[in-house]
Amino acid sequence: MLYPLKFEPILKHRIWGGRKLKDVLQKEYADDQTIGESWELSGIEGDESVVINGELAGNTINDLLEIYMDELVGGKVFDQFGFTFPLLFKFLDANENLSIQVHPTDEIAEEQDSFGKTEMWYVINAEEGAELIVGFSEPIDKDTFLQHMQNGTLESILKKEKVRSGDVFFIPAGLIHSIGKGILLAEIQQSSDLTYRIYDYNRVDENGNPRPLHIEQALEVIDFENHANAKVQYQKIVNQSASLVKCEYFTTNLLSFDKTISKDYSDLDSFVVLMCLSGSFEIKWDGGKELVSKGETILIPSELGQIDFITQKVVDVLEVSVG
Repeated sequence: MLYPLKFEPILKHRIWGGRKLKDVLQKEYADDQTIGESWELSGIEGDESVVINGELAGNTINDLLEIYMDELVGGKVFDQFGFTFPLLFKFLDANENLSIQVHPTDEIAEEQDSFGKTEMWYVINAEEGAELIVGFSEPIDKDTFLQHMQNGTLESILKKEKVRSGDVFFIPAGLIHSIGKGILLAEIQQSSDLTYRIYDYNRVDENGNPRPLHIEQALEVIDFENHANAKVQYQKIVNQSASLVKCEYFTTNLLSFDKTISKDYSDLDSFVVLMCLSGSFEIKWDGGKELVSKGETILIPSELGQIDFITQKVVDVLEVSVG
């Protein structure tokens, strides 16, 4: 029988990375490493997450998907995505600004045999004055955009949002964006690693070379018509799930609790992934129990259904499913 699954984090060196994944979220790496991303659960080829708990330890998420199919991910998810795990879960530490970038839609990404990349962010903590870029500050067309690119004034037309812990942003494919320095966040996205870099602050890599830009590809996918506010308004509810984002690719709630609660996921017909943002708790199911601590991510297989969450202190968890 399946059980709640933990995976070995896949740590990614980034020139903009820092120490918060280690200092705040308890990831293990050397002090002199600049780690920017912890891929918590990935089915992307070459970066497939490996189970680290229980009798299935050593298997990848894709191994398990081939064996357990809908028992793992749910009938509707398996019908739609087959043997492809549909989401990618990350923690990101921006010690420096990330590049200004954009992601493609499904239709454009299909040309590269990939999903598009719609994502969301939950800010775990932010230094004073830290900000994100989310779209344009004014209506912009392609020609005006190119003029600003040529003049070196792109940043003047971008919408900047100062952030603090608990802020949530929804980033659909086509929305120009960037994570600013001093921000630690959780990212939930389609299973895709396609990013088109538009501007990179004239940085160079370890070999002294500028990182490549993808202006032509970006122009194909930037949604100049999207003027929606990317920041999500929500109300935190203790001992209940509060809705953050619901889109065609994923549903994300904030589950905050300070006592034992029970959840029945039977009707979702989907796996559930929990990303622990603060505190620690025990998951108990018919067949066992598992401790989950701050910075850990765990997958609840679709077939499990009823789960008890046990704690005596306040815990905040992102609760993610498909549909």
